[in-house]
Amino acid sequence: MNQQEALFRFALRMGDNALVLGHRISEWCGHAPALEEDIAQTNIALDLIGQARNYLTYAGEVEGKGRKEDDLAYLRDSREYINALITEQPKGDFAHTIVRSFLWDAFHRPLLNALANSSDERLKGIAEKAVKEVAYHLRHSSEWLIRFGDGTEESHRRAQTALDELWRFTGELFEADEAEQILAKEGVIPPLESLKAEWNATVDRVLAEATLKRPSEGWMASGGKKGVHTEHLSLMLAEMQTLQRSYPGVEW
Repeated sequence: MNQQEALFRFALRMGDNALVLGHRISEWCGHAPALEEDIAQTNIALDLIGQARNYLTYAGEVEGKGRKEDDLAYLRDSREYINALITEQPKGDFAHTIVRSFLWDAFHRPLLNALANSSDERLKGIAEKAVKEVAYHLRHSSEWLIRFGDGTEESHRRAQTALDELWRFTGELFEADEAEQILAKEGVIPPLESLKAEWNATVDRVLAEATLKRPSEGWMASGGKKGVHTEHLSLMLAEMQTLQRSYPGVEW
């Protein structure tokens, strides 16, 4: 794999992560527990989908095969997606969504902070635009997690259950594939393991304030970066891609 192929794969992965998680969070539109939170979740979803557009557009340009953002978003099967498994998990109850968002946001913020100093100008520009959005995402999910964990007995139970269920997907976030190893050596992206100290510090601080117990490390699920996904992704894509699959090339 050369550097251009590695850059394509990384930009594609970043786009896939943002698109899949953005779609998942958008499922709360009209269903959130309060009107204000309905709007907040919708705005977070829009932030992520906007980031996905930037990454997928860049990925198509780097690939050089004429594929645009819509082609990459709507005309690939689940095995061609290389997002992290945590992003594709169903929304579950609201505590489950908040825990998933928090675990991702705690990783996403230091990643974007590092990418804002990338030697690749396009990745740097995308990160600089997104870093303030993601700082808000982390603050929002942290505040809700504390509210759940240090709230009622029922809210605490639901938050701890979600944390225990989703924890196994966090290890994959710091596993670098060949593309990420190549780009890290060239200073295009940070070594993923270098982000874990800040992630751990954020997680431990918020969990302590939320009176939630950090799960033991144990077995970690992986495979999303290789295109091996849970059944949830293919079901999500079947819904998300219906229009483009039914009417190829449609334009509004």
